[in-house]
Amino acid sequence: MSDSQGLRYERHIPVRIDVDVFVAGGGPAGMAAAVAAARQGKTVFLAESLTCFGGMGTAGMLPVFMAFGDSTHFYADGFGREVSERLISAGGAPNKNLRGPYIVGEVLKRVYDDIAAEAGIDFIFQTSFVDVLKSGEHVDAAVCASKSGLFAVRARTYVDATGDGDLCARAGAPFEKGDADGNLQPGTLCSLWANIDWERANSAGNGAWRQDSQLERAFADKVFSVDDRHLPGMLPVGQHVGGGNIGHSFSVDGTDDRSLTEAILRGRKCLLEYERYYKQYLRGYESMSLVRTGSLFGIRETRRITGDYVLAAADYYARAVFDDEIGRYNYWIDIHPSKADPKAYEDHVKLRENPLKDGESYGIPYRTLTPRRLQNVLVAGRCVSTDRNVQASIRVMPGCFITGQAAGIAAAIAADKTDGDVRAFPVKELQRRLKKMGAFLPNFAEAPVQELPGLRPVVPPVLEPGAPAKPEKPAK
Repeated sequence: MSDSQGLRYERHIPVRIDVDVFVAGGGPAGMAAAVAAARQGKTVFLAESLTCFGGMGTAGMLPVFMAFGDSTHFYADGFGREVSERLISAGGAPNKNLRGPYIVGEVLKRVYDDIAAEAGIDFIFQTSFVDVLKSGEHVDAAVCASKSGLFAVRARTYVDATGDGDLCARAGAPFEKGDADGNLQPGTLCSLWANIDWERANSAGNGAWRQDSQLERAFADKVFSVDDRHLPGMLPVGQHVGGGNIGHSFSVDGTDDRSLTEAILRGRKCLLEYERYYKQYLRGYESMSLVRTGSLFGIRETRRITGDYVLAAADYYARAVFDDEIGRYNYWIDIHPSKADPKAYEDHVKLRENPLKDGESYGIPYRTLTPRRLQNVLVAGRCVSTDRNVQASIRVMPGCFITGQAAGIAAAIAADKTDGDVRAFPVKELQRRLKKMGAFLPNFAEAPVQELPGLRPVVPPVLEPGAPAKPEKPAK
């Protein structure tokens, strides 16, 4: 029985932790932020709701990182390079391709564990961020829930690395979701499969990333309950093992618990249909068997927290450069179709037909990490301040490494301020420390520091793919 009037619930909870920096979420952005802040000599506490670090690369079983860089530049440099090299060294990335080493999730878990221990981060698994206590635009404490009960964390600065912008939203920051009609990208329940003959699959032309050739035939045979033409595919993560980024759950809102529950159930059920497709229509997969599905459902898009600058498609296509740049990236605009119809899939393909070329990239300004209406909070990961187009580029794990390490260093600098103000220090100092950590900042030149200019909200126009756009200043 529910009461539409609600009820009042009050209790006294302990402040168990008092640190310089609190990080909500231990995915790629949260890990990068926590490690970066700790390496600046700050005390850090990280709350992670799952049983491991890494988010989609571990618990979510996503089998590939996507692009760290291209043949010219390593854009996710610094923390991203460290993770990549340590994973390869530990045997957790069979493919050393710079555009995205394949992931052995269990090895990646241990890599993150080791990095966290070496950095001296305080953290607790199976601990969820719940709420904030605030005074005006200043967050005073974060409320968390663990097996030990509810408790508060008091920090100077706070980093929202939840992926969904939960901390920022609960603290009152503005945000957007989806397209103009509220449509969101579909989610995927990733999976692990055994007994795949990769040599035979490759010789038949349906190896990694190339398994959609027989979809129309399968649609005609009524194999699928939903005729989804977008099949990202199965990737080799072992000699006879495949990591499946297959199947979409449409109309899922990752910030709605009922919607998310229904999507997970659909995701498990649809894998039976994909098993039939792979076994009956493709060579090399005849004996495959499902080992398990991810314990984390793959959400591509929810909130986009509105920051002091909204990075937009105009900036992407202009290869924009910013004075307060904290990194650069060049992954394509990868918006998965919101609906399973041919027209939506054609639109998706068109967006990918005009990617940035090798050596071309767009700048990521610090202002995309500073949420409006909040003084001592930063945001990192797939919910930073962008339009929907750029979100579809920056949302992948290497992009999260870039924004995460910048948020961590910025949080450490801001923690030296009495009020933890994330806008009250010279951006050149942030860039200098990022450069020292290894970040890719080709437009940064060591110079006397200057205070950040007044951070006024600036929302650039959204251009259609391929439309001409003028860079903020000429690319260097």
